[in-house]
Amino acid sequence: MCDLRGVAADGVTVDALARIHLAARRAGVRLSLHHTSTELRELLAFSGLSEVLGLEPGGQAEEREELLGAEEERQLDDLPA
Repeated sequence: MCDLRGVAADGVTVDALARIHLAARRAGVRLSLHHTSTELRELLAFSGLSEVLGLEPGGQAEEREELLGAEEERQLDDLPA
């Protein structure tokens, strides 16, 4: 669990969160972010990390990974018309 209350919304924070997420994933640990400011959420969305870090509304990161895995297994001839 990572409490981001009072953390600056800047490139240093984005870089640190990306590195922490990678280290946690390699260790088999799920990173959970709490008290993220609106500015930091917007910066993470702009950088493309909001989905990776599980900040996107509409589901947990694990659920999205399962859906992506199902899409990756589609055959080329199964493309929608």
